[in-house]
Amino acid sequence: MNTLQRPDIFLLMITAFFFLGITTFVMGIFVLVGRAIMSKDIRTLTKQTAHIAQKGISGNMSGLVGNASAIIEALIQMVRTTAGIGIFLSLVGLIMMGASYWLLLQVS
Repeated sequence: MNTLQRPDIFLLMITAFFFLGITTFVMGIFVLVGRAIMSKDIRTLTKQTAHIAQKGISGNMSGLVGNASAIIEALIQMVRTTAGIGIFLSLVGLIMMGASYWLLLQVS
């Protein structure tokens, strides 16, 4: 029966860490690409919200205008947050891959 020695276990852990880094990096890229795809829908929603706000101004409905402004602000914040999450995941993935490579050099 073949038992795992300490270097073998380290190599398995480093390999798992590297693939986890690749997965994290790819997820970050997908979030950034998904943001680009989602931005078309957000633009459409923003245009419709602005149209509703214009109707509210002409109809003297200040509550409607306030709610439309809140929706637009929430959409802008959502886009910023999504971009930040995508960049963060990509950077963490790159750091994990670099750290696993460094660990591999230390074990060898």
